[in-house]
Amino acid sequence: MHVFVAGATGVLGRRLVPQLVLRGHRVTATTTSEAKLAMLDEMGAEGVLMDGLDAASVGEAVAAAQPDAIAHQMTSISPKPDMKHPDRWFAITNRLRTEGTDHLIAAAQATGVSHIVAQSYASWNGERTGVWVKTEEDPLDPGEGRMRPGANAIRHLEDAIAEVDGAALRYGWLYGPGAIDDTVAVVRKRQFPLVGGGPGHTSWVHLDDAASATVLALEQKAQGVFNIVDDEPAPVSEWLSHLAACAGAKPPMQVPVWLARVLAGDFAVTLMTEGRGFTNAKAKRELGWELRYPSWREGFKEELQ
Repeated sequence: MHVFVAGATGVLGRRLVPQLVLRGHRVTATTTSEAKLAMLDEMGAEGVLMDGLDAASVGEAVAAAQPDAIAHQMTSISPKPDMKHPDRWFAITNRLRTEGTDHLIAAAQATGVSHIVAQSYASWNGERTGVWVKTEEDPLDPGEGRMRPGANAIRHLEDAIAEVDGAALRYGWLYGPGAIDDTVAVVRKRQFPLVGGGPGHTSWVHLDDAASATVLALEQKAQGVFNIVDDEPAPVSEWLSHLAACAGAKPPMQVPVWLARVLAGDFAVTLMTEGRGFTNAKAKRELGWELRYPSWREGFKEELQ
């Protein structure tokens, strides 16, 4: 196939493009930075400049490429976490998941592209009732306060992709080369405390596994929503302590919920005390997806030791 990868120089795009090329696909890959065009060339793709928030830019890039399929990987997440203000931290990404998604769909329809695979999210954000581990049939959390814009953006993306019979891949918390360097740095400084005992669950996935699932979804023209997470959704109390150990750090400090809410805000408290994990059974069953890193336990060790 000829695959158009929108947002190819992000942490996931940089793992996705080489996998597509290795499997014999032709790749047109976008970036907003002229300085990164050489990187795309080295990966075996044809690099093009595109502004995902500019409808004309997107339309021209897709029309010029005439691809068979589109992989929507456009995000713009600051590497420095702002847990207290997730609305600010994810502001541009929220626009890319709404306006950017709409621009890509319009360009696809105008150019005759029949299939789109888009990046969604499933790490801790399942509805905060009932079981700790959610399926694709369970609703996502609607978000409260500063978390609501992000939740709304994800819902917009998934609804829009469903209308064109595409696939929304709900990636877990991504880790791997370049993905969590700043988080690890904070953990090493003991500035990532365990809140309220950390019962909230999180789902992780290594970048290479997320990329391989994306390749399968493109090749199989998958439709619907898929949780792209590893085999072990786990409480924060387990994975944070393991991450600290793998990073050579002291165990995380523990703080009560009331203090964390004052210092870090509602987002951090929700993630650590009420977050839900996700199951990957559907992706394994329908896509034939096999993970290189079935658990964050071995993945953290390999990446950090």
